[in-house]
Amino acid sequence: MVTGPGRSTGLLAGLAPAVTAVRLSLHVLGAAVWVGGQITMVGLLPAARRAGPDAPRSLARAFARVQWPAYALVVATGVWNVVAAPGGQTGAWQAVLGAKIAVVLLAGLGAWLHQRARSRAGLAVWGAVAAAASIAALVLGVLLAG
Repeated sequence: MVTGPGRSTGLLAGLAPAVTAVRLSLHVLGAAVWVGGQITMVGLLPAARRAGPDAPRSLARAFARVQWPAYALVVATGVWNVVAAPGGQTGAWQAVLGAKIAVVLLAGLGAWLHQRARSRAGLAVWGAVAAAASIAALVLGVLLAG
């Protein structure tokens, strides 16, 4: 049943909390894999280096198989979050959202460049950019939600 433009009641309105829970859960899951995976990889790197010269690269390739789908999930659900946000957000909220979008894009670019780097310096710099931007995006996401 529809009660006015853009307003529905009944089954659709009853599903809204469940849809919100799914949307937010998927976003947090993607962020957990993306950000948490990077932190985990940093922790595993010394052991991987001791395991052999090809082990870090092999581990990185394996992580990329889950990293990039997680990044896509974060971006897709992030767009969904913005579309689902109530109207009338403050200018401060919009500024934080703009900053979050920028650091999410920087995180993806940094990770992409890190994957393609061939020097130790390139790996270190782009890995640090990806990690710092990813953590910044996580913090900004918390600010947006609160």
